[in-house]
Amino acid sequence: MTQTPFRPRRSCLYMPASNNRALEKAKSLAADTIIFDLEDAVAPEAKEDAREQACAALRSGAYGKRELVVRINAMDTPWFAQDLKQACQSKANAVLVPKILSADDIIAISNLMDEYDADRNSKLWAMIEMPLAILNLPQIAALGGQKRLTGFVMGFNDLAKEMHADHERGNFLSVMTQTVIAARAYGLNVIDSVYNDFNDPDGLVAECLEARKLGFDGKSLIHPVQIETANRIFAPQADAIAEAEAIIAAFKDPVNAGKGVIVVDGKMTELLHLKQAKQLVATAAAIEALAE
Repeated sequence: MTQTPFRPRRSCLYMPASNNRALEKAKSLAADTIIFDLEDAVAPEAKEDAREQACAALRSGAYGKRELVVRINAMDTPWFAQDLKQACQSKANAVLVPKILSADDIIAISNLMDEYDADRNSKLWAMIEMPLAILNLPQIAALGGQKRLTGFVMGFNDLAKEMHADHERGNFLSVMTQTVIAARAYGLNVIDSVYNDFNDPDGLVAECLEARKLGFDGKSLIHPVQIETANRIFAPQADAIAEAEAIIAAFKDPVNAGKGVIVVDGKMTELLHLKQAKQLVATAAAIEALAE
């Protein structure tokens, strides 16, 4: 299993690529990841112009250390092939593809990325927003690290529509758990769905806290005002960092050399806790590096 790099993805902000003002504003925002959106946020007649503007933004080098992702149009649309080709040739850090249904979709898209000479570091993210994707989660996730696939992004707006269900958070809790389990089994990152009401900060806080407890890396966002909340909640907390550093130091102590279980601050601590501690410290360091 290939582990994805320790790169913060606390806040993944969708920005409509048809809006030049939004693309310009994104250069100064504190989001870990900017997602140039060619899909839901762009009207059909504006798709091609949006693609050109997204690619120009990718090539500009004006976004600093932010991770740059393009959400292209789905495989069954007339824009898909050119969206994917141009995003690959513009060296997006990742391409986010909506309406993924199966592992075959991932294989086909990854092969096209190779055909389009995508940089070897350009990755594939999959939207998990269709009932078939939920049923096929283990097979899709199993391609992690093999076919450019490195991440899942939840899409509950579309999933609610496809389920003929109300858009209530409780309807998706089992899906969230299944997706996190599948992602972690194969070393994928996993990002929570958007919170639609950007005028409700308390609701956003509640969703971020819930997602963090379930194991999500971060949250996808629709408005800059949501960035601070996601960055704060999905960042390692100071007490957790201190505990992790103590665990790492204890296992480095020659007294504990070769031991699989030791006592740290009165708690039984195993090698799995050491692995978690190293990941948490690496994540905290990556977040600090972004701010430099």
